[in-house]
Amino acid sequence: MKLNKQEIDTLEFKFKINLINSITGIKPGNLIGTVDKEGNENLAIFSSVFHLGSNPPLIAFVTRPSQEVPRHTLQNILETSSYTVNHVVTDKIVNAHLTSAKFDKGISEFDACNLTPEYHPEINAPFVKESKIQIGMTLEDIMDVKANKTKIVIGRVNFLHIKEEKIVDDQGNINLSEAQSAGISGLRSYYSFQNLATLPIAHTDNIVVSEK
Repeated sequence: MKLNKQEIDTLEFKFKINLINSITGIKPGNLIGTVDKEGNENLAIFSSVFHLGSNPPLIAFVTRPSQEVPRHTLQNILETSSYTVNHVVTDKIVNAHLTSAKFDKGISEFDACNLTPEYHPEINAPFVKESKIQIGMTLEDIMDVKANKTKIVIGRVNFLHIKEEKIVDDQGNINLSEAQSAGISGLRSYYSFQNLATLPIAHTDNIVVSEK
C-alpha cells in the first residue's frame, strides 16, 4: 500500500480512521477516572496518555473536540482539577473497552462496566481498583490544538500506587508484563506486553550493532 496525501484524504471515512489510528503502533491503554462536584463518577478509556516530563512529573493526554459530543472527562477535570490515570489490565479489557460507550452523565461507567472505584485521600477522584498501576493527577494546563480542535490536557503526578513489588525494579523501571498492562492499536485491538530486553544507556564510545 502506497498512498499520497490526496489518496489518504479521499479514503472511505471509517477505513481512514482505523488506518491512521493504527499506524503509530501499540499505545498504552489507560482508564481516566473523574468525579464532578455533585459526586457523579465517570470513567473513560484513553490510548493517548503520554509522558511529558519527569521533573516536575508531567503526564498528558489528548481529548477530542467537545463541540458536538459532551466530554464528561474534560468537564469534570475543569470542575475539580483532579483525575486519575489507571493502567488497563489484560483480564479487564472488555470492561475497559465498554467505557467508550456514550453513557449519560448521571450513569457511572464503574457500575455499568463492572469496574470498582477506589479512593485514596491524596486525590479527590476515583481510581480503578483492578488496575495494578494507579496515578493520581492534578491539572496543570490545557493546550488547544488548532489543526483539529482537540485539547492536550497536562497534569502533574501527585500520587502513585504500584500494587505489587515485582512491578518496579530497584532502578525505578516498570515491568509492564508483570503489571498485566494492556496496549491498544487503533480503536478496538488490544495487546499484552512482553519485555524483550532492558538495555544499557547508549554511548557513542561503545556502539556495537548486530549485522544486517
